[in-house]
Amino acid sequence: MKAIGYKEKGGVEVLTELELPMPQPGPRDLRVAVKAVSVNPVDVKRRRWEDPSESPLPRVLGYDAAGVVVAVGSEVTLFSPGDEVFYAGAMDRPGTNSEFHLVDERIVGPKPISLSFAEAAALPLTSITAWEMLFDRMKVPRGLHVPGGTLLVLNGAGGVGSMLIQLANRLTGLTVIASASRSETVEWVRKLGAEHVADHSKPIDEALHAIGFDGVDYIGAITSMPGSAPSLARALNPQGHITLIDNFDDSIAPFKSKSITVSWEMMFTRSLFQTADMDAQHRLLKEVSEMVDAGLLQTTLTHVEGPLTAANLRRAHERIETGKAIGKTVLEGFQ
Repeated sequence: MKAIGYKEKGGVEVLTELELPMPQPGPRDLRVAVKAVSVNPVDVKRRRWEDPSESPLPRVLGYDAAGVVVAVGSEVTLFSPGDEVFYAGAMDRPGTNSEFHLVDERIVGPKPISLSFAEAAALPLTSITAWEMLFDRMKVPRGLHVPGGTLLVLNGAGGVGSMLIQLANRLTGLTVIASASRSETVEWVRKLGAEHVADHSKPIDEALHAIGFDGVDYIGAITSMPGSAPSLARALNPQGHITLIDNFDDSIAPFKSKSITVSWEMMFTRSLFQTADMDAQHRLLKEVSEMVDAGLLQTTLTHVEGPLTAANLRRAHERIETGKAIGKTVLEGFQ
């Protein structure tokens, strides 16, 4: 089968087209004919930092995918051949930048009927991450009429931020503030449901004060800059909660005096450790799919790079590396 991967870490030039054996499903696996994939910052980071030179096969990246189930393992109960699905894959298995891909059914959801494969491929990783930040890490109460306090979404126009704004707006009573600094990103986050926008080109506590907030109860730190801990601590109310995604090299000591809860979100934890609640990701993707079809959530697809070729994937990685991408970039199948 066709795939795109790399044999040694480096820049985008290491991505190359491959021919690999057809994967055979394990007991809980689906074999999916991949119709579209999207690119995430984690793809770029792994390509730069992880060297597969000691592995018997090249490293195939890619997490988000939408496609059609073509074969199932002996213990599969949730899906059948012919089903259209979307999912975000696992870190410890080959990625989705391939014609066919194996994925555990417990982290797969039914593709929204109302979306194309490209539109659906933009959603899984960011939806799972945003959902787990809100409800698993921050323990935010679900329900539109529950008074929920204030949530600041850092980098609101990125993939995760775009979904965090929507989910918080639709499923919680939180007042949603997004950070953005360019006119096009401000417009994007307001369109998705942010009630207020803070300019993250300045220290975030100062940005909040500028729009009338002394502090917030929750921060979804999609990204964070070195040296930002004091400003983030000042931006949080006493006994607030911050959830981080990236590595955080600063000391967390500034959070202590306010008894702030600091947590991490890594959407691959459940699949990496085969947790007892691994199927929670199937359930939440099913709910996201239903919300999309009901018109309550929208795809965050903003750019289609073209078919899944090495040249197009390199351009998609370069787009992510600018740090200015809005929403998600998608590639559609192999030529």
